[in-house]
Amino acid sequence: MAEHRDFQDKQYAFAAHLRDPAHAPAPAGIEDRRLAVYRSLFFNNLYNLLSTMFPVLKKIHSDDRWRYMIREFMKHHKAKTPYFLQLPEEFLAFLKEEYAADAGDYPFLAELAHYEYVELALSVETADNSAFDGDPDGDLLAGVPVKSELAWTFAYRYPVHRIAPDYLPEAPAEQPVYLSIYRRSDDKVRFLELNAVTAALLDAIDNNDGTKSGEELLRSLAQTIHFPNVDALLTHGKAALEEMRQLEILIGARSAS
Repeated sequence: MAEHRDFQDKQYAFAAHLRDPAHAPAPAGIEDRRLAVYRSLFFNNLYNLLSTMFPVLKKIHSDDRWRYMIREFMKHHKAKTPYFLQLPEEFLAFLKEEYAADAGDYPFLAELAHYEYVELALSVETADNSAFDGDPDGDLLAGVPVKSELAWTFAYRYPVHRIAPDYLPEAPAEQPVYLSIYRRSDDKVRFLELNAVTAALLDAIDNNDGTKSGEELLRSLAQTIHFPNVDALLTHGKAALEEMRQLEILIGARSAS
């Protein structure tokens, strides 16, 4: 039993050293040349994986800063899963809850990480639209419009879809940035920037109990937001619905009950 405990202690010490070699001493009796191989292997594997999973996040940081963030992740985050495909979610949780940002960090750091995480999550999402029993070409105003299971909508403070080395906003946008991020039937992940009204319409579709037609949803929305010209909203709403169907954010319509 004592030998088992001693072995566990060495395992914990070994793991702690790999996470933070500058502050956690290596277990006694292991040649540093051998340890160096493991230190390099573990860090570089994580570096390469996260660089692939968060390409924009990596691109807008110096390599030193990106390495620092990964090292902080290794040092402080206790992952809840060993699965490769859930690594982006673990890194996102670290940035949102544990990372000690300083004055030099971008204010949109967590939002950009979330946006890149969503793209990854959608690319491997196993849900599909095989249960859809409506008409792909059905009337989206007279019928009940149906949203794809592979279309997710989010509101951001920053225009995360535009961030790049030559566009690094220092302050939030004046209005929320609504994005529908979706996966098409060819498995390509795309996004559509929405205005506030279209975002509200898509939310109403998502939360429809299956009894309200597209026209009823639009009329209810007009009343909620006090839109002065209901007919104009119906016209613009119909065009927005058709665009979202073409993009496969909507997959068709069911008959209204």
